[in-house]
Amino acid sequence: MARRSTTPALWILCFAVIAFVLWGCFVLQSPVQQLRLLAANAYGRHERGDFESHAIVQGDYLLGVGKADITGPVVEINLMGYADTDQAGSEYEVYNKDNVAVTGTHSHSGPGAWLNYLLPQLTSLGFNKQSYDAIVNGSILAIRRAHESLRPGFLSFGHQEIVDGNINRSPFAYLQNPKCERAKYTADVDKNLTLLKFQRASDNQTLGILSWFPVHGTSLYQNNTLITGDNKGVAAYLLEESEKSSKGFIAGFSQANVGDTSPNTLGPFCEDTGLACSFNDSTCGGRSEPCHGRGSFFRAEDQGTKSCFDIGKRQMTAARQLLDSDNLERIPSSIVSSFHTYANLSSFSFISPLNESRTLKTCSAALGYGFAGGTTDGPGRFDFSQGTNDTDDSPSLKNPLWKIARTALHPPSDEQIECQRPKPILLDVGNANEPYAWSPNIVDIQLLRIGPLLVIISSGEATTMSGRRWKSALASAAPSILKIEDPKVVLGGPANTYAHYIATEEEYSVQRYEGASTLYGPHTLAAYLNLTLSYLPYLGSELETFHLDPLPPGPSPPINTNRSLSFIRPVVVDNAGLFRKFGDILSSPDPATPHRPGETVSAKFVGANPRNNLHLEGTFASVEFFNESRNAWVQVRSDRDWFLVYTWKRTSTVLGTSEVTLEWEIEPGTATGMYRFRYVGDSKALTGRITAFEGISGVFHVVDDTQGELIRT
Repeated sequence: MARRSTTPALWILCFAVIAFVLWGCFVLQSPVQQLRLLAANAYGRHERGDFESHAIVQGDYLLGVGKADITGPVVEINLMGYADTDQAGSEYEVYNKDNVAVTGTHSHSGPGAWLNYLLPQLTSLGFNKQSYDAIVNGSILAIRRAHESLRPGFLSFGHQEIVDGNINRSPFAYLQNPKCERAKYTADVDKNLTLLKFQRASDNQTLGILSWFPVHGTSLYQNNTLITGDNKGVAAYLLEESEKSSKGFIAGFSQANVGDTSPNTLGPFCEDTGLACSFNDSTCGGRSEPCHGRGSFFRAEDQGTKSCFDIGKRQMTAARQLLDSDNLERIPSSIVSSFHTYANLSSFSFISPLNESRTLKTCSAALGYGFAGGTTDGPGRFDFSQGTNDTDDSPSLKNPLWKIARTALHPPSDEQIECQRPKPILLDVGNANEPYAWSPNIVDIQLLRIGPLLVIISSGEATTMSGRRWKSALASAAPSILKIEDPKVVLGGPANTYAHYIATEEEYSVQRYEGASTLYGPHTLAAYLNLTLSYLPYLGSELETFHLDPLPPGPSPPINTNRSLSFIRPVVVDNAGLFRKFGDILSSPDPATPHRPGETVSAKFVGANPRNNLHLEGTFASVEFFNESRNAWVQVRSDRDWFLVYTWKRTSTVLGTSEVTLEWEIEPGTATGMYRFRYVGDSKALTGRITAFEGISGVFHVVDDTQGELIRT
């Protein structure tokens, strides 16, 4: 789904200084076009009903898959990235925060303004209920569809290496980890895609897959304004297209220990000189802004589109190879369990799970100066740089403007400064609560279990080594605590809330972006390990957990969505313009010119603001083919398709006029024949009335494919 917003980011006046800092450095999870939900044995003990006996006979688990559109407003809301769904109705009350994990593919090209805390709301001018509702309603719909599709089936599990699919964007920080620990691994990022296959027992049809592979959704650059699912959205799209014969097949490509990974696999270079960026702090002549990671097709002036497609295709290919191979291991019928609780990490004392001689403590959430330095995927601005710790002679530490911003938000106490050391605190967000909480101090602690498979649900972005330590700790404990002989552990996140990053203590010491964004101090990772290991027994069987005290729910996090500020302007009115009607054709392909695969055809229409109707589960744009045997026009592309691009442009804010352009890059193998574009929109009158309309382009012809394969396919 590709849609464009032309509105630049605006600033909330009273937060101007802080917002400038955030614009170049804020990295968050963003919603993708569709939420995918895959369920296993989701029924409770008393609700399995007639399915239970059939599951024993025909399959190992009850499996269901479902997806729904969660795309929020596609224009005039900034994209979330570079800068509680307990309710499901009585029929679905079995699904709750204890057994449902809400995780993002971490695209940096999705609509923003839907998060619960003030800090990520700043660059989107606050909270937008339309954006939030799209995610909530789509999530509930996906759960309902998965629930209704429950059938006996089988699960299988496997790994496939992906070559040139990711790199480490903070290798200097990674090298701070002990040499003996690094020697256990062949690379400074995890290279395997892990896949869980869902298969129906009655006919062995593959229902879907859920995979984990660590690579940031930053293939598309900061100058991109199209709504997309980035590289993981590409992977899901391509795999689902390849499985069209399997009706209802759903592909889920989720994140793993993504924290320090990048899809820009050629590495970071200085835009002004073409030389490699400095290794320690990723700067060019002391400045972060010119240092950018290069994707595989970085020379193409397309905002990273071809590089994005390449990384997505590599993930799809690995999944496809696993599905076509005999390398998947069936997970035998076994325990399905989960737990969820909340923990307050603002001041959590505990014995280190890595060294029992140490008593550790976490800190109230804070972001360091290196956070504002950004990353090589999205560098910061001004005089900020990565790797700024409290002993540095960095210009940003001396800049009085940033000291004013810090004091205006909340001046950190001496205790907080000491707790977060060596992080020089730029934003003491955990102690900022006016007009409501800026960042979370309370985080979700959650694990899921399917037989020998343990899934860590991480509320923060764990770096490569943090993820390895976390998975290793649970794998070592599971045999004795859960009686699992050969545990398989995966990590998914960021999920449930957004708690920024989770760096190792060693990585934290050099305060590159990931360390500076590790909210709760140098012992953040150790705290997560302690909590998940402490509650690991709750994943046991009913017999094994019978003697345990009830799992404490923990402190409830604040819910800010009903009182969040919003300075986002509503749609006032749409006007077609003088002597025009909505949907009128402004330009259309030449009907006398034949078009071939590899070429791009386009049409332009009199448009209206797409915020008037999100067209969830529908489309703003389509390509239609004239089917001669049926003597009818048939839709063959929608705005879900990678090669069809929808662009909305405001031509006059005062008059309320706009234009829509539809562009189709014709794919190899496209059938010869007659085609046309259809644009679907909705206009708003001054009275508030919304009126639907359509526009249809002239007919154009596609001829035989003689051009071979497109570069990006």
